[in-house]
Amino acid sequence: MLRYLQGFELGRYPALQSSMFLDRAAQFRDRLGWEVSVDSNGWERDQYDDLDPLYVVWQLPDGTHGGSMRFLPTTGRTMTNEHFLGLLGGEQLHDTMTWECTRFCLSPQASGQVAAALMLGGGEVMRHFAIRHFLGVFDARMVRIYRQIGASPKLLGTDKSGPSPISAGLWTYDPLDRLRILHRVGISSAISERWVDRSLGTLLLRLSA
Repeated sequence: MLRYLQGFELGRYPALQSSMFLDRAAQFRDRLGWEVSVDSNGWERDQYDDLDPLYVVWQLPDGTHGGSMRFLPTTGRTMTNEHFLGLLGGEQLHDTMTWECTRFCLSPQASGQVAAALMLGGGEVMRHFAIRHFLGVFDARMVRIYRQIGASPKLLGTDKSGPSPISAGLWTYDPLDRLRILHRVGISSAISERWVDRSLGTLLLRLSA
């Protein structure tokens, strides 16, 4: 199932929280060889996890992490503006209608549907918060995954200087994409709505008050 959790809520789900940060270390440090910080618990966390981001998390039946993404409004601090400005042509992006998506992570135990479920979750965040775009930085391997899911971004820039090209891109919400991804995940629109209402209902009410 999908959960939508703000940073301060993660502690309510200790198994989910721990396995998410452990899986991030396994993916980004061990498999991809990125220079990331891993603490004494084996967790991969960075300064942006301290900004109370919104996480979209696929929770496995045993309560552990199957996959996740992290979201922050571009009106505040973002990884892209602070570390990948060259991919944006040297100009920072600050827009109330654009959020940044980072740390797309899949558990080694994740099934083939999890990547699509995360993209569905991202689209649901866009739809319910009336966000126009998601901004993300991704490596070359993700281009094929996004294409297979049916949610390819508009490329803003690519850096080929490293061992693997990295790009920045923008995703735009499309109701037809939502229908295609729902079919790929194998759930109904009503189930997705129920997951959103359960996790985001209080937050949405607070923001609209």
